[in-house]
Amino acid sequence: MRLYIKNMVCLRCKMAVKDILQKLGLRYSTIELGTVDGLPEITTYQREQLKENLRQSGLELQEDRKDILIERIKNVVIKMIHGLEDLPAVKYSWYISEALGLDYTYLANTFSAVKGMTIQQFIIRHKIEKVKELLLYGEMNLTEISYKLNYSSVAHLSNQFKKVTGYTPSNYRHMHVDEERMALEAI
Repeated sequence: MRLYIKNMVCLRCKMAVKDILQKLGLRYSTIELGTVDGLPEITTYQREQLKENLRQSGLELQEDRKDILIERIKNVVIKMIHGLEDLPAVKYSWYISEALGLDYTYLANTFSAVKGMTIQQFIIRHKIEKVKELLLYGEMNLTEISYKLNYSSVAHLSNQFKKVTGYTPSNYRHMHVDEERMALEAI
């Protein structure tokens, strides 16, 4: 049996789910972002206990088919942007479609109808979050970040960054470096 879990997007979430399943005495074979596989059929009482324990951890057991599909799409995007060393060199639409084994038009229409934004907008938001992370690490310059995240140019990255955050990448980096310096000086 496979369970789908909403908001399970990081290693810490996976560990929380593992702890909950062990606490409830439920055996499983694998835990991935958004899914638990290999569970035997569970009783209604066990399902309610699982729902409550997940809720307390900020997670949610998914049972609606559309909600499950949306979470699967989100998890593929998050894994693609935050989990892979390099973004795939293929079109994101193809990558997502292949990962889920479904037609991209169907995926895109369902995602837009449920989330009120396109998959592309969701991807852009996560790419900008990754840019923020890389800017704050300070190990890469903007050209390297642009290349790593498959932007066509530094200008494209900068324009998209400013549109989403209201700041240029340079202003964002300096703003956070200044905040960090002030915090250290206060100590």
